Amino acid sequence: MLQDKVVLVTGAGQGIGRAIALTAAKKGADIAACDLKPETLEQTVLMIRNSGRRCLAGVCDVADPAAVQDFVAWARTEFGRLDGAVNNAGFDRPGTVQKITVEDFKAVLGVHLVGALNVIKAVSPLMIEQGAGRIVNLGSIYGKTGGKGEAAYSAAKAALVGLTKTAARELGPHNITVNLIQPGLTRTPTIETFMAEKYRQLLINDTPLGRMAEPEEIAGPVCFLLSDEASYVTGAVLDVSGGCWM
Repeated sequence: MLQDKVVLVTGAGQGIGRAIALTAAKKGADIAACDLKPETLEQTVLMIRNSGRRCLAGVCDVADPAAVQDFVAWARTEFGRLDGAVNNAGFDRPGTVQKITVEDFKAVLGVHLVGALNVIKAVSPLMIEQGAGRIVNLGSIYGKTGGKGEAAYSAAKAALVGLTKTAARELGPHNITVNLIQPGLTRTPTIETFMAEKYRQLLINDTPLGRMAEPEEIAGPVCFLLSDEASYVTGAVLDVSGGCWM
């Protein structure tokens, strides 16, 4: 499905990002992986290389446009091309609209939203030159419903829908597709460490499939959107949420 493609994945050190990178590699892609945590990133690199695919990896803050440009340029030098990019990097600073600080709000948007813009701006010239490309952004069901105590995260993910659709319109004439996946509750280290069991259970209770997702269940649809099989899909927002809040 992705044989000999080159795919960039941000936030590839763990959770959904690692699952996307590994799934793409298993489908034949070489990976340019970045993350802020070198120790978890190195584990991802070893797993990809053990699968028989090439992997370039570097520590990169997606909120820094110069760092993103440098990483993309490095990937181009090493691989010669870039067929797909996945904007997965993210973090959270919970807070209600009354209590969250402007600094925390900006920090979350800086990674989820500005970070995605930085990557799109960096990869799109290369994809235009190649005559094709696939970009997939990772949103959240909170982006369409909001979430109590998640003012910044929900706002960032909602704004990412608008960025996705705008980029899809602008880049479509260059045969570049831009789509967005909205995961529901997913079993990641962050969720298992920081989300209280009672809140996880509330979401599970609202999920028709009655459980949280495994990271690989998010990675599969992402890899479909990266593939040639999704060549006529752009500007799409796909819930991968087990039916939660549909």
